[in-house]
Amino acid sequence: MNAAPPAHRPVMTEAGLAPTHAVEAVDEYGARRALQVAGEFPLTIKVDDHEVVTLMTLGTHPEALTLGYLRNQRLIEDITEIATVAVDWDREQVAVTTTHGQGIVDREGKMARRTVTTGCAQGTIFSCTLDKLYDVRLPEVRLRQSTIYGLLRNIAAHNEIYRKAGAVHGCALCAGTEVTTFVEDVGRHNAADAISGMMWLDGVGGADKVFYTTGRLTSEIVMKTAHMGIPVLLSRSGVTHMGLELAQDLGMVMIARAKGQHFLVYNGADQIEFDAVPPPRPGSIREVDAAR
Repeated sequence: MNAAPPAHRPVMTEAGLAPTHAVEAVDEYGARRALQVAGEFPLTIKVDDHEVVTLMTLGTHPEALTLGYLRNQRLIEDITEIATVAVDWDREQVAVTTTHGQGIVDREGKMARRTVTTGCAQGTIFSCTLDKLYDVRLPEVRLRQSTIYGLLRNIAAHNEIYRKAGAVHGCALCAGTEVTTFVEDVGRHNAADAISGMMWLDGVGGADKVFYTTGRLTSEIVMKTAHMGIPVLLSRSGVTHMGLELAQDLGMVMIARAKGQHFLVYNGADQIEFDAVPPPRPGSIREVDAAR
């Protein structure tokens, strides 16, 4: 389900960088090898000349990353407030100008409290991100086990930068078994924000989507997924207790340790149709349900 494409689209640069860089290393046998390493660059976000944050990023989607960060942190909630997004790598900054020229409305209040998260290279969540989290209403969805298997097979074809250089996380926006958008960055939170920015620009809704990440499911990634309006979160990694509690509070389906034909549903198992499994093992959820 897509929202109506926004009538307003900010004027933006297209300043994406190459994701990898050629280097030389010496292997365990003393032989020299030509290799690729992932990029990592600081990017300071300024809104009407007021500094917001400095992100460490791969640099491939800096404009979308900026938009998604402002959106997911709830610093700016309406894209019509944004006039331009201009990236200047020589100055290591991105200048965002607003249509009203007032910067982030209630900037002091929104940024009054900061929480340093477990995001790669550490992340930051502002008070307004938390204050508005429970305004989110996620739809209840049904998801087939066979769809999860199909999606995992299709995701395996991505992770191009990781295969070439390592040192990155990948995130994907998915519809059914289709991977509609895949972004890699040095932190999974950056990749999530870049996808959020792309959705914002194109008026793409999240109600019928699945969000996939290669990283662990912490409270931060649950919050970002919720702010994108996506009801299903899928990862090949594990979960944290706080991330799980937050998913339970928000009614988000949380699936982790997902690889090949294995996955664990930590929340929302009653919304999964197990349509591709052998007879249940003793004590399984399916056997208990059948005995009721």
